Amino acid sequence: QVQLVESGGGLVQPGGSLRLSCAASGSIISINAMGWYRQAPGKERELVARIGSGGSTNYADSVKGRFTISRDNAPNTVHLQMNSLKPEDTAVYYCNAEGVRYSPFSTFPGLWGQGTLVTVSS
Repeated sequence: QVQLVESGGGLVQPGGSLRLSCAASGSIISINAMGWYRQAPGKERELVARIGSGGSTNYADSVKGRFTISRDNAPNTVHLQMNSLKPEDTAVYYCNAEGVRYSPFSTFPGLWGQGTLVTVSS
């Protein structure tokens, strides 16, 4: 019953912006880190951005300066603000959560959302 649900994907022109959101629902006590991955046709899934429980962030070189990840711990929500979008950003974007504690003695090592499609095209 613990799940991640992404939203905010869609079609945008090059240079435009989108804001993705991912909400974790269920009986969750805490989450160590949350992040966004993407997978384009013919390519492997890659890390886009990650934010730890303390607020530290990591970004793929291809999105630095354009994307910003943020997190709300209560509720467990992560956002990805995407600016100056390029056609090569087109992909299915997946939300990921690491160390999802759902009981005092149980933790999901990793949890994935269903994905949301981002298409950058004119």
